[in-house]
Amino acid sequence: MLPEPPLVIPLAFAANDAAGVAVIAALLLLVVAAGVRLARPKRGDAAGRPAPQPGPDQLGKASVAPSPAAVAATAAAARPRPAPAPPTDLDEEARKAAYRQKKELDRLEKERKREEREAAERHASEEAARLAAEIEAARQAEQAVQRMKAQAEAGRTLSAGLEKTRGGFMARLNGLLGGGRTIDDTALADLEELLFTADIGVATATRLLEAVRAKVRAKVLSDPAQLRQALRAEMTRILWLDGAAAGLAPFAPGSARPWVVMVVGVNGSGKTTTIGKLAAKLKAAGHSVLLGAGDTFRAAAGEQLEVWAGRVGAPVVRGKDGADPASVCFDAVQRGVASGADVVLCDTAGRLHTKAPLMEELKKVKRVLAKAAPGAPHEVLLVLDATTGQNAIQQARQFHEALQVTGLALTKLDGTAKGGVIIGICDELKLPVRWVGVGEAVPDLRAFSPDEFVEALFE
Repeated sequence: MLPEPPLVIPLAFAANDAAGVAVIAALLLLVVAAGVRLARPKRGDAAGRPAPQPGPDQLGKASVAPSPAAVAATAAAARPRPAPAPPTDLDEEARKAAYRQKKELDRLEKERKREEREAAERHASEEAARLAAEIEAARQAEQAVQRMKAQAEAGRTLSAGLEKTRGGFMARLNGLLGGGRTIDDTALADLEELLFTADIGVATATRLLEAVRAKVRAKVLSDPAQLRQALRAEMTRILWLDGAAAGLAPFAPGSARPWVVMVVGVNGSGKTTTIGKLAAKLKAAGHSVLLGAGDTFRAAAGEQLEVWAGRVGAPVVRGKDGADPASVCFDAVQRGVASGADVVLCDTAGRLHTKAPLMEELKKVKRVLAKAAPGAPHEVLLVLDATTGQNAIQQARQFHEALQVTGLALTKLDGTAKGGVIIGICDELKLPVRWVGVGEAVPDLRAFSPDEFVEALFE
């Protein structure tokens, strides 16, 4: 029996079967995918429009079997998408940090506004305090001015200052005219002796006596009371310079600025002290004052003027000891011009009226002052010591001839019985008396009034 041939065909069929199985499996997958797509509801676009339908050409393409990759992509798209992951701890910290930063910015903004509000309130409070301080300072300054005015107007009365003069000349006159005495030649002879020893000067005594005799001859004067009245009226006329001094102020700065006053007098007359008192009175009247220490030869004259300047609150221009008085006065006026001072009071070296070279020095000072400011000096004030009696008349004559004195200040009336010298000076030189000193204090430098003087003299 012959052997059977090997089984070959089944192996061939086995290979063909494997390929067929793969094809069939692929077809099954396509069918399943198509079924899934048909079963899924159709979605529109974002605007709500229906999804576009495939055209005829696309239908033909759809019948072509997709590749395995396309099938896999389709399957992946068909799976539901996973939900977003929950926030992590890092995201939570970032939100908290942002919130805290916002709160801090809000706090800083509120703090800035609060500080601005407090700064504005503080500024307003400081401004109100500053205005209040200025008002208070102005009030205190006004009170100080009023006090200075009161002090300048107070002090000893002229009557008290003339007490010694009344105890001399006037006491003898009252004794002469007392007891109801008849006014005859004997009485007139006694009156002549009294007048010539009263320090009023020979010329003035003669004029007073002639005026009385004329009235006796005219039979308008016959008793002591009438004689006293006649002497009183004649003295008042002399002191008013026959009316020329009517309306003159004791010391009134004119329109020029600065108003320059050259103060002259012999050593010991009270010149520097008078300047200090005048400065105090001018300050009390509201004027700005500057002092010039032109007395450079007398020891301690500059220091004395500086003391007065400190008391009254006025600046002082001072040179070196022994410096040229004219140059110091020139510098003082120039500074007064620059600073806008109302008044410049220039002290000068004390000069004996009998020394011609020394009087020439004063003339030089006056010429230099004229170069420092137009019209300067506007006043030449001569300070006389009333205790020198008739010698004061001679001093006034010499100074007036050299410097054309414009006014007089008589000091130390309270310390002498020779107050009648004022009458002689006014009668002989026709110079107005501006000030009289009746004490040491500033108020004791009093403005001179002829009527008040005569009234105090005859009390």
